[in-house]
Amino acid sequence: MPPKFFSIAALLAVSVLSPSFATEPTVIKLWPGDLPGPTAVISGEEADTQKPTDRLVGGKTVMKVGNVATPQMHVYLPAKEKANGTAVVICPGGGFHILAWDLEGTEVAEWLNGLGIAAIVCKYRVPTASHGSPGKYQGPVNDAQRAISITRQLAKEWNIDPNKIGVLGFSAGGETAARSALAAGERQYQPSDEADKEPCHADFAILIYPGGLVDKEHELNQDVVVHKDAPPMFLVHASDDPVPCQASTELFNALKKVKVAAELHVFATGGHGYGLRPDKEPVTQWPKLAESWLNGQKLLKK
Repeated sequence: MPPKFFSIAALLAVSVLSPSFATEPTVIKLWPGDLPGPTAVISGEEADTQKPTDRLVGGKTVMKVGNVATPQMHVYLPAKEKANGTAVVICPGGGFHILAWDLEGTEVAEWLNGLGIAAIVCKYRVPTASHGSPGKYQGPVNDAQRAISITRQLAKEWNIDPNKIGVLGFSAGGETAARSALAAGERQYQPSDEADKEPCHADFAILIYPGGLVDKEHELNQDVVVHKDAPPMFLVHASDDPVPCQASTELFNALKKVKVAAELHVFATGGHGYGLRPDKEPVTQWPKLAESWLNGQKLLKK
């Protein structure tokens, strides 16, 4: 089946990298004109930048999409008989240099579809790392919030409950997802069209080895503000991760202080960048724990 494209006012559908799905995703360009916030520092055409010498994860290569100047949302809908109305905007990691497109994007969408959840992989702008903080994450957060609003705009068409839209992110994408969720509906850019009339808050968040949330003393950065309007969160980290596990533990503690429901899993070993690919490390079984949490949040029931 060829890709399906929607003609939405001021939105243009564009071509898509082909993941391993039975059907191609619906692809929507996120912005009708100029992008708000810092743009990507482009050095060439958008492409998979992986090299033969790159490490394998779970015995497989990792697609590393770079030079994303045109942010998009790639929408994967579950089979109608399985759909439960929940949707998740996925933010792949990649250090704000690239996007781990299959490992932390399309493979996650496939898993979520199997649970009856609509999956929206956010191809946010990269690279932005050279902007430093806060510039490196401002544009990606704008892209994630925009994807949430468009998802709500099209919720009825996609059989989605607008009150069951969450975010899920890994590493730098975990920071993007966390900051999008912690904004609690406060849009980080000026509204531009009808889509931006829809709320941009996340109803829940799943953060897997998130980065960028703590300082050198492993305390939450001053600009990571946690208040009672934050959504319920599920967090996973390994204590030997080079990205400090305090990013998850300190966020968990801050959420508990303001009485926001949160679940935290810290494993002794496991490192970083495993996505959903299982291996001998117990941390790679986190999807089962997340499924249980989603069920407890009543997000898997029709």
